[in-house]
This record gives sequence, structure tokens and C-alpha cells, in this order.
Amino acid sequence: MSATTPAPTRTGPGGPSPVTPGLGDLWRRARGPLAFLGGLVLLAVMLSLGAERTNEGVLDPEGPNPEGTRALAEILRERGSDVTVARGTEEALVAAGSGTVTIVAHSHRLLPEELDQLAGSPGDLVLIQPTTQALDRLAPGVHVVDRAEAPGATLSPDCDLPAARTAGEADTGGELYATDGETEAVSCYPSGDGVSIVQVPRDGGVTTVLGTGAPLTNEHLAGQGNAALALNLVGERDAVWFLPDVPTHAERATLWDLLPSALLMALVPFGAGLLLLALWRGRRVGPLVTERLPVVVRSFETTEGRARLYAARRARDRAATALRSGVIERVRPALGLGPEASPESVVTAIAERTGDGPEQLRALLYGDATEEGGDVPDDSALVRLADDLDALEGRLR
Repeated sequence: MSATTPAPTRTGPGGPSPVTPGLGDLWRRARGPLAFLGGLVLLAVMLSLGAERTNEGVLDPEGPNPEGTRALAEILRERGSDVTVARGTEEALVAAGSGTVTIVAHSHRLLPEELDQLAGSPGDLVLIQPTTQALDRLAPGVHVVDRAEAPGATLSPDCDLPAARTAGEADTGGELYATDGETEAVSCYPSGDGVSIVQVPRDGGVTTVLGTGAPLTNEHLAGQGNAALALNLVGERDAVWFLPDVPTHAERATLWDLLPSALLMALVPFGAGLLLLALWRGRRVGPLVTERLPVVVRSFETTEGRARLYAARRARDRAATALRSGVIERVRPALGLGPEASPESVVTAIAERTGDGPEQLRALLYGDATEEGGDVPDDSALVRLADDLDALEGRLR
């Protein structure tokens, strides 16, 4: 049962009339929910700002981290060059033109067909530590021969390439290259048996191969002649910074494809067990909820209401259990027994007090499980049980 609070009324000449809440009442009622919603909005805004992240990949022109190249990209823009960041092959091909230079990093992420498309693009190319496949397609005749003993070491240009000769010493120690002797090439920054920068002609432009990207990064750009080398290689042209994403294939394995077949077979009995558990537990009545009643309910009304529920559900066994437990709880203190007394001790104490047989008392107080259909098969048996229990309780008083 639940009670509803009647709306406040005002008594007037024509009888009681409802009181209309004012603005103050409305504000007092609404300020709590509004403050809660405002707090949620503020929390969502703060979380969205904290989740905002910038790219911090290696040689990423948008990365402010030491391995990024954001400083170089900003310097190029300040000099008037248009720097386009492309993360897909199609995007890079659209942005490339005859008067641009395309800087290719992470060529290991490019598929063979993408390298072929890039080889036919107009303008110059700058390859940063390319793979063997990238060298074969974009810089034919150039191959890797060694690596510098100290990666990032400072080397002298020792060549006739204006961009390198003007920059002077730079931190170009990395992979070392050589040409096949038949390719017209300009080699700079020698170390050991190879050079760290090679420039070869290609259809529609030239390809410059860098054995390391260290001179372009934020960490090393201000050292030696690194900044001058990077700016001289680009010149006053627009730059397309091609940083390809990891390639994805259309046909990818799903989670179900990766699971072993034995696990999939085990899901069938597991699901059946969950279904049976849900059916078993779902039929149970939940626990009672204690609630303060708005009115006082007399005890006999509660008893009658519960009795009607038992009668409607034909729960004679449950009613018999309630009658027996009630009698046992009431007579146990009179017998000097505690709440944890066993059924045998209760039956023995009552038998000594009344002189009745223990078997008869056990059947009366705890039920006779030997009878087919239970010891209360019908309503008349339940009435007889209630009379017998009442008579026994009366003799024990």
C-alpha cells in the first residue's frame, strides 16, 4: 500500500481550492536536478578536453614530440611553402604536382601497388630511410650497403650537391647507400663504404634518399646544419608530407574466426545452462521490502490477507509450515530451550511435559513425510492441523 500526499488547499468562500505553486517553489524544486545536469555537462566537457590528443608519431609533421617534425613543417609554412600532410596514397597523389616535393616516411607501410603509383607521380621525391622495395621502385640503382657505426653521427657533405654543401656538417649518420655505377647520381655525406644521402634522376624530377630522418626531427633540427639541409632540400616549393597509415585489408579475420572451435562448442552447453538458471531463479519471488506504511494495519488483517494469498495459490504446505513454526517459537521459551534447539530436543521436552508419544509429536510439529501427497493434502487436513496445534499449545501453558 502507498499513500499520496494531497495537494495543499486554501479555504475560501466557495470552499477549498488548490494552491498554485509560485516561482520560488518551482525554483526550489528544480534547482537540484538542474545542478546535477550542469555538473554532468561540466564533467563531460572536461573529459572531452582531456581526451583530446595530438599526433606524436615518428617523423609526424603534426607531432610536437622529440621524434616529430612539427618544427620543420612550421618553418616551411613561415617561408611561404604550402605543407600538405597526406596519410593515404590517393591523398598524396592528388596533392603532388610538378612543382612540389613529396617527402615519404615509413615506406614499409606502402604496398607494392602503392609504390608503383608513387613512382608515376610528378615532382621530386625525398625518401627517408626507405625499404628495399621502395628503393627498387622509386630510386633504381641505389642499394643499402651498411649502417653508420654511430647512428645520428655528424658527417661532412664532401659533395657537389648545393643543398648539402651550403648546409655543411649535419647529423646524417644512418643507413649507407651505394649505386650500381651505371646510374647518374650525386652522393653526399660519406662514411665507410657508403654515403648517407644519394640523389638520382627520375621521370619528371629527382629522388633524394636520406639514410636517417634525425636531421628533420624536433630534437635535432637546431643542431649542426640540420635545419639548413632540410630547408635546402625542399627549397621554396610546396611540400607534400606523406606519412602513410598502417595498411588495412578488406577481408580481415573477425573475433569469431580467431576463437578455437573447442571454445565455440563449449558455448552451447554454457548458454543452455544460463538459460536453465534464469528459468529456475526467475520463478522465485524476490525478498520482502520493508516499507513504512502510511496507515496502521491491524494484525488480524495482515493474517487474513496472507491466508487469502495462501488459499489463492493453494499453498497448504507453506501455510502448515507457518503454523508449526509459530507454535514452536511460542512454546520454546516456556520449555527452557533456545532458538537453536534441535527438533529432537523440542519433541523430547514437549513429550515429557504432556506425556504424548514422541513420534506423534514429531509428525504434528514437523510434518509426516511418509504420507503420500504430504500431510496436508486438502483444506480439511490443514484445519485439523491448526486445531491440533492449538490444543497442544493450550496444554503447554
